[in-house]
Amino acid sequence: MQNLIVYLIALPLFSSAFLLLAGRRVDKWGHLLATVVSLTTFVIGGVEFFAMKSRTNGDRGITQTLFDWINVGSFHVTAALLLDQLSICFVLLITGVGSLIHIYSISYMEHDENRRRFFAYLNLFIAAMLLLVLGNSYLNLYVGWEGVGLASYLLIGFWNQKPAYATAAKKAFVANRVGDVGLSLAIMIAFTQFGGVSYDQVKAGVPNASSIALIGLGSMLLLAATGKSAQFPLQSWLGDAMAGPTPVSALIHAATMVTAGVYLIVRSNFVFDASSTARLLVVIIGAITLLFGALIGTAKDDIKKALAASTMSQIGYMILAAGLGPVGYAFAIMHLLTHGFFKAGMFLGAGSVMHGMNDEVNMRRYGGLAKYMPITAITFGLGYLAILGVPPFAGFYSKDKIIETAFNVGGKEGWIIGSAALLGAAITAFYMTRVVLLTFIGAKRWDKEAHPHESPILMWLPMAILAIGSVASGFLLTSGNALVNWLQPVVNSENHMHESEVLKPIVVSGLALGVVILGVILAVSKYRTVPEVAPENVSIFTKAARKDLYQDSFNEAVLMRPGQALTKSLIKTDENIIDGAVRGVAWTALTTATGLKKFQNGYVRTYALNMIIGAIALVATIWVVTL
Repeated sequence: MQNLIVYLIALPLFSSAFLLLAGRRVDKWGHLLATVVSLTTFVIGGVEFFAMKSRTNGDRGITQTLFDWINVGSFHVTAALLLDQLSICFVLLITGVGSLIHIYSISYMEHDENRRRFFAYLNLFIAAMLLLVLGNSYLNLYVGWEGVGLASYLLIGFWNQKPAYATAAKKAFVANRVGDVGLSLAIMIAFTQFGGVSYDQVKAGVPNASSIALIGLGSMLLLAATGKSAQFPLQSWLGDAMAGPTPVSALIHAATMVTAGVYLIVRSNFVFDASSTARLLVVIIGAITLLFGALIGTAKDDIKKALAASTMSQIGYMILAAGLGPVGYAFAIMHLLTHGFFKAGMFLGAGSVMHGMNDEVNMRRYGGLAKYMPITAITFGLGYLAILGVPPFAGFYSKDKIIETAFNVGGKEGWIIGSAALLGAAITAFYMTRVVLLTFIGAKRWDKEAHPHESPILMWLPMAILAIGSVASGFLLTSGNALVNWLQPVVNSENHMHESEVLKPIVVSGLALGVVILGVILAVSKYRTVPEVAPENVSIFTKAARKDLYQDSFNEAVLMRPGQALTKSLIKTDENIIDGAVRGVAWTALTTATGLKKFQNGYVRTYALNMIIGAIALVATIWVVTL
């Protein structure tokens, strides 16, 4: 069975290459090929999952070596794939949700003349993402990491004929490159400290490493995660990335790419377990981001940007959980999986709304769409209940576990982290209720030209399947501690939370449900009537949230403008000193040559005079020296 692993990557990679090279001749069926390939990878993932499940716990992980990649002295790296309990979770999520998005895109991109190229990019993205989670070393992961960055750039900027879309793609690319520097430095630290970059080599060397080295390695891995997963302070690209087609938002910014940072931290659990400082940094970044994203979501009128802010916040929950230790790793992955269902479903629902509303994204121009788009409203509503954490929907099981684990850290730290997680849940309830109210409930506010209607079956069927996952996935993952036990060999998770519980699970669930109800009530009371134009007379907090809490202004003031000033000064230095020196040498040579050429006038008498003068000077010099 292990020979099938390579096909998980090879099939979508070759499909992408074929669709790009074949050109217009395959326009009529290229999208179908890409969809079939994606479904095939999901089937292969399912076969590998059941094969893994049939093996004993200690023998479930398998490695497939493809070829020797780097062999220099004692440094040896093979191109190898690792399929274990952690990576198979991502394989099923990537291929499963990815396949549904392929199906959805058949109808969504039906009238786009470049549909074949779009599907080629989708296949490329899936291949790169699968390489990222299947690589058996940080260097192999890095190849997939950069491939994902390239594919996301192509997908976000797919409609690059619009300058704003092209700018959004470049912004995402640059922000991710900043994080990628962290991963590059982490690989360098691992090589210098442990002599290798495979997970096994790093894990074996961690017990003997210094605390400084572990803090440095953990910090660089965290920097990489913040870039790819849109976490503070590298989160500003995510909202602008909504410029891409809606299926891209569902694939990249809900279920797969933004979760790569979570995967990196959980895969590197042995590093963070050995460094409490690095683990604390992870918790702080997660807590800040979950509140940051939630606050931004409260003031967004663009439905996709509101969901993007929600994604930022929910990934913050996952990062927070990953910083809480072995059990936290398992709950981070649990929330990642449930989030993949309900958030991808809501993004596709947003695309369905846009499809029926002439691509309108302003929720203030919606209202009452549940009557005209019942399937979209129901599937979106199930995702809404899941993200709120209402029992028995998926988010209830995963988010409540994270909040419970945060409180059980104990001491002031536990109360601070747990309270932040609870506050995030309350704000989430507010802004997601706001999205539902503005879109599906209330009076009609759309233009006369709009004719809202339900989307075709190829669009609503994936939404329905994801809605089922939004309902049932949480229960299935927690039943008998299924996911915790499944991941135990990889992340050393336990079957219990803590020996001493600060708050009982029933208390945490009650508190979480209480703050959710409060958030819903506040949203309902505030948005009984919705003006078609966003009011200007609002609080300073709303103004800040509309401007993404001034994250772009901060980046411009602290990074962009000083960077531009530094660049200008370096240019002047280059022009005046470096180039000036070169030009000075040239000027000296030219001036000297100009002077010397005066002695070359073509007159014999002048040359004879020069020879006489030279002879006299020579004789005089000899006479002076020998005197």
